[in-house]
Amino acid sequence: MKVCLINPPWSFDGSIYFGCREPHLPLELGYSKALLEREGHEAEIIDAHMDDLTHEDVRLRVEAFAPDMTVVTTAPTYLFWRCAPPELRVPREVIDTVRPHAGRLVAVGPHGSTTPRAALRKLEVDEIVMGECEEIVVKLANGEDRAHMPGLAFWHAKMESGIKVNGGPQAATFTDLPALEWPDAWVARHRHHHHRFDRAPSAPGAEVEASRGCPFSCSFCAKENFRDKYRKRDLPTLMAEIDRLIGQGVEYLYFVDEIFLPDKPLLEALVERDVEFGIQTRLDLWKFPMIELLGRAGCVSIEAGVESITPEGRAMLDKNCKLGTDDLTERLIHAKTFVPFVQANLIELPTDDPAQIDAWREVVRERGVWANDPVPLFPYPGSPDYRKLFGRLDDHAWERAMDYYLREYVDFSDIQEDTPLPLADLERRAAE
Repeated sequence: MKVCLINPPWSFDGSIYFGCREPHLPLELGYSKALLEREGHEAEIIDAHMDDLTHEDVRLRVEAFAPDMTVVTTAPTYLFWRCAPPELRVPREVIDTVRPHAGRLVAVGPHGSTTPRAALRKLEVDEIVMGECEEIVVKLANGEDRAHMPGLAFWHAKMESGIKVNGGPQAATFTDLPALEWPDAWVARHRHHHHRFDRAPSAPGAEVEASRGCPFSCSFCAKENFRDKYRKRDLPTLMAEIDRLIGQGVEYLYFVDEIFLPDKPLLEALVERDVEFGIQTRLDLWKFPMIELLGRAGCVSIEAGVESITPEGRAMLDKNCKLGTDDLTERLIHAKTFVPFVQANLIELPTDDPAQIDAWREVVRERGVWANDPVPLFPYPGSPDYRKLFGRLDDHAWERAMDYYLREYVDFSDIQEDTPLPLADLERRAAE
């Protein structure tokens, strides 16, 4: 079977999207392609974001490839599945553009994972994959019976809603995924160094995945319905992927792991390689010698989840943090000794006094640690916070979360550029 894998030409005008807007390697599509080819299928990735393609460019490429099945992702790479744009405007636009030439249409991503019926209706595709997608995409290409395939939603005339949902979101094995191989031309175009601020890039960057899932259950994180179970990738396979990227001229890696946990063998392997990297982690999980090893291994950027400067705030977020604020502050400052850029992420909470936050931010900034203006909390569908506010997920979960966010917050944080628009307004553009 010929399978086309599309990363849409993303645009974020009017979106509350908190993630980076630069192109990143579409890891979920890379894994899918590798597994499809292992099974004897022909697969092609069209990365409209990386290649700056128009909708017409995408249509022409799909028409030329003439696929039997086309897969479209609803979020800009695995890195941002847990904080995706709520709207399905851009995926719907690209699906409508390629529909006459796409063959069987399949959507993957966080929207179908949390609200499969709504996503199926909005996108009007043949199937929605719920959860991690790479293994299910291969099953569909292999022609397996979808009637009882877990993690799949599709149209079904005998169901009252007209849609059959098989079980819930699925987790891939992950540990058996092969080393990804990206074309030289793609890597050469990938000049973005995600979350790097110590200097301007002089060579390509790339994203890699050392682990997937997170062993914690912070209330704000959208991980209940996918990418929940923590798994580590086979180290020799991961290093083979990294060595290939270094051979292609990559000087900076970003680990897209939900949480980059202390891993001495991985860090020792990176010490031996001429590459720098960035991570997102919780420094309360790191002892001082491991922080120092992290710096020696080439880490130049840490996004550290602090979220609140008070024990009450961290308890409200279910952080399960064993350290006090002074200890967290000490670790942040210690990390800055060995890593050029250290950021402390903060979330806006009623327990935290703005004056105390400003004073704490000034203390760490004087020691070189950047702490953002606290971000208003968006209750992502699939997060404990959504469940606490609204109960179980239903077909209107994304709209409900967006309405709440716009109603509760008038001022937005310093990491958002524009005031976001209502979800219905954004999606109406695609429908029209």
